[in-house]
Amino acid sequence: MRAWVLLSAVLWYLTGVGWQRNSERTEKGFLYGKPGHPVKLYVKLHHNSPILVCMDLKRAEKETVDPTYLWVGPNEKPLTGNNKINITRTGKLMVKDFLEPLSGLYTCTLSYKTVKAETQEEKVVKQRYDFMIFAYREPDYSYQMAVRFTTKSCVGKYNDLLFRVLKKILDNLISDLSCHIIEPSYKCHFVKVPKHGLIPELFIAFQVNPFAPGWKGKCNESVDCEDTTNHNILQARNRIEEFFRSQAYIFNHDFNKTLPAMHFVDYSFQIVRIDSCRPGFGKNEGLHSNCATCCVVCGPGTFSPDVDVTCQTCVSIQIYGAKSCP
Repeated sequence: MRAWVLLSAVLWYLTGVGWQRNSERTEKGFLYGKPGHPVKLYVKLHHNSPILVCMDLKRAEKETVDPTYLWVGPNEKPLTGNNKINITRTGKLMVKDFLEPLSGLYTCTLSYKTVKAETQEEKVVKQRYDFMIFAYREPDYSYQMAVRFTTKSCVGKYNDLLFRVLKKILDNLISDLSCHIIEPSYKCHFVKVPKHGLIPELFIAFQVNPFAPGWKGKCNESVDCEDTTNHNILQARNRIEEFFRSQAYIFNHDFNKTLPAMHFVDYSFQIVRIDSCRPGFGKNEGLHSNCATCCVVCGPGTFSPDVDVTCQTCVSIQIYGAKSCP
């Protein structure tokens, strides 16, 4: 039986008795340095960084004689090629499978020569380029929803029964997505409707959450499950929206204007998306304006112990991605 038909039957019964992100990427996919200005970029967790070029665009358009490149990582030690770091002979760097500890300042020093044509006099020129790289992940989505139902009275057992039946129907509607209803609540208020008297209504609120028991089984062994959980919660939101649209339709068309005393109040459905970040990540629009919607790794001096959306201060922390304050 379809969910909206089941709820309608219950109401009648009760009455009778829901990439990488950066600001300097070029058309070729390379990220060039800017002399005197650190370049910020954001790399999604478990993805590869863009290709960082140890040169600025102006210098890249000119001939460069005897160039050498020295890359220094966040630990202030020279970088060499390995399974995580790829450095080419022309000074291009890419970091593979980016993780929280790889965040930080990457510095490259370009050394090259200028040669006077008349005298063949050589001069060594050095230029430093700074890149600040931050790991990020997409926020986990959940949805806060609110609906209203008319009722016969603000007292009596039927209000609680409707509330419990509605929660069960919505849970069943989205259970295959590993989503569930949390923090459900309701209150009864008297509403003065134009051309009518005071009407008792149930104001029902609940949150749709993507982490029902067993949710990790939906990840298909994915290293990072946020794309899966966010896809599932979006489907759950759509199903619940359709459910309440069906409620409005059935009462506006099928009952020939004769409504049960307890029914869904048309246009009362409201929804707000709530973002949360995994431990070790947080949002900071002021610091990370180019990735304002991202959950960016908590930097040194900060941490995030739970699914909050901000990193908290802890001066003793010296690493990226801290989840506790010692």
